[in-house]
Amino acid sequence: MRRSAARAGGAVTYSGAEAEAEAAAPEAGAELPTAAAPAPAPAAPAQQHEVLRTEFAFQLPRGYVDESGTVHRDGVMRLSTARDELVPLRDVRVQENPAYLSVVLLGRVITRLGTLPMVHDGIVENMFASDLAFLQDFYRQINAEGHTRAAVRCPHCAEPFEVELGGSRLGES
Repeated sequence: MRRSAARAGGAVTYSGAEAEAEAAAPEAGAELPTAAAPAPAPAAPAQQHEVLRTEFAFQLPRGYVDESGTVHRDGVMRLSTARDELVPLRDVRVQENPAYLSVVLLGRVITRLGTLPMVHDGIVENMFASDLAFLQDFYRQINAEGHTRAAVRCPHCAEPFEVELGGSRLGES
C-alpha cells in the first residue's frame, strides 16, 4: 500500500494492493458513481464593520498644573473595562474612603493629558474640583451612554438641543 513517487507523463505508479485496486478502476472518462455533493454554502452577506470608538478627546475647564507650573488641558480618555471598575475596589484608599473611587478609576482610564509622560491617580487627585467634576461627567457620558453629547435646554427659550462635551470647553457648544 505504498505509492511510489515515480511519475511518468503525469501517471502515478502503484505497488501492491493499490496496483490491483487501480487496475479494477474504470477507465478515465467513464462515469463514476458519486455521492451527492453538498449544496454550496450561501454566499455570506457583505459584512459591514462597525468601528467602535474607544478613545475620546477632552479639554479640561481649568487644566492640571504640574510642579513646573505648566497647565495641561487637552487629554484623551479611553472606554472603561470591567477590570478598570473592579481593581480600584481592592485599593485600601477606596476601602477607607469610597469617594476616592473616582480618582483611582480616572487615573486608570485617562491615557493622555497635555505633555505629561504618564497619567495616574496622583495626577487626578491634584486636579481642581471643577476639572474632577468635568471628568466624572465625561466618564459617565462615554461609558454609560456611549457618546459625548448631552441633551440640554436653552435657558431663554426652553428649546432643547444637544451639545458635544468631547473636545469642547465648558460652556461652549
